[in-house]
Amino acid sequence: MTSEPLRVLISDDDPMIRDALREVLEAEPDIAVVAVAGDADEAIALAERHAPAVAVLDVRMPGGGGPRAAREIRERSPATRILAFSAYDDSGTVAEMTRAGIAEYLLKGAPNTEIVAAVRRAGAGWFRRTKLFDS
Repeated sequence: MTSEPLRVLISDDDPMIRDALREVLEAEPDIAVVAVAGDADEAIALAERHAPAVAVLDVRMPGGGGPRAAREIRERSPATRILAFSAYDDSGTVAEMTRAGIAEYLLKGAPNTEIVAAVRRAGAGWFRRTKLFDS
């Protein structure tokens, strides 16, 4: 029995980060990157269109940043789980993203295995939440 791959949206204003993250995630047979965005507005629109299981969001990007994108994605695609991907580890930034409803907070520079594991953990939560929305 084959299951569908975990559908992921990546949003970061740095094209090198986007490309590297996409390469890491697409190397995994159970993960499919379905959309890539460069700012919060694009991430929100793509999440609404593609309904990914997981949205990996840069915390500081144009268009209102990760907090705005997380809030609006959760409104428009409630089953999507948010993984914050940031260079900032200060308590204020983490708290702001937590209030926006993230499932995970991961620092840029984390090993690839940790990134993949965080996406899978968030995705596992998505599947559990989806059952709630389907009942």
